[in-house]
Amino acid sequence: MAALAARYQRGTRAEKTRIVDEFAAVTGFHRKHAMRLLRTGPTDRRAASRPFRRLYDEAVREGLIVLWEASDRICGKRLKALIPTLVPAMERHGHLALAPEIRTSLLAVSAATIDRALRPQRERSGARTRRRGPPSSIRRSIPVRTFSDWNDPPPGFVEADLVAHSGPIASGAFVQTLVLTDVATGWTECAPLLVREQTLLVSVLTQLRSLLPFPLLGLDVDNDSVFMNESVRDYCRAEGIVLTRCRPYRKNDQPTSSRRTARSCVASSAIAGTRVWQLPGNWRGSTRRRGCS
Repeated sequence: MAALAARYQRGTRAEKTRIVDEFAAVTGFHRKHAMRLLRTGPTDRRAASRPFRRLYDEAVREGLIVLWEASDRICGKRLKALIPTLVPAMERHGHLALAPEIRTSLLAVSAATIDRALRPQRERSGARTRRRGPPSSIRRSIPVRTFSDWNDPPPGFVEADLVAHSGPIASGAFVQTLVLTDVATGWTECAPLLVREQTLLVSVLTQLRSLLPFPLLGLDVDNDSVFMNESVRDYCRAEGIVLTRCRPYRKNDQPTSSRRTARSCVASSAIAGTRVWQLPGNWRGSTRRRGCS
């Protein structure tokens, strides 16, 4: 490179053109970049790496661990917002005693630094990651319907919800009830699901359609992954059913309150296994007679 640069600097215009052509062909550089290198010659300028500066010592990290455990191991962004309230409260009740400089550092630490400082502790403690929700592409393909968007619909537009019959402890295997409540009439149909599975839900939904006294025109669901999937979306498209969803964490977008309907009409004790198949008929009859809506 040094020899080529020296030849380029001493050469005539024609020689410079030929040297640039050869250099660009061999290196793949753009001609302007090749000319710039040949004019200036080889350089050995390396960007000096910035020295790592640790702003927060081990004492601050230990304080973050205490706050993280006290806040039920929430993420760094939520912990950052909680620290100004949590630190004074724990100090007031005698659960925390901090040196002034450590307290100042804890109040100034960023959310990203919190996550970096707590990463080894998360890995050692085996903190569970949040269950992944439905893909955003499927969620975006299903329009949102709020409580004010119904505009007195005709019979056939229902709200769907799942009620878990887990008893006081939501662990292990238990039955869930799919509840359909018509917005216009309050007509309610219930059917059990032995497992939370999208193809099984589509099958049960098909059975409930045959029990409705009117055609199913629209299905409004929450953002549960058992509803937000390709199986349910494609089924509704194929059958001409308008599929909508409520806003996340806004249960009042479903004004007929399917969940309260099911809980008032169906026993809340834990139910598991095939024993549930003796119950749906009684559930439906009770629901119709009592007019839950």
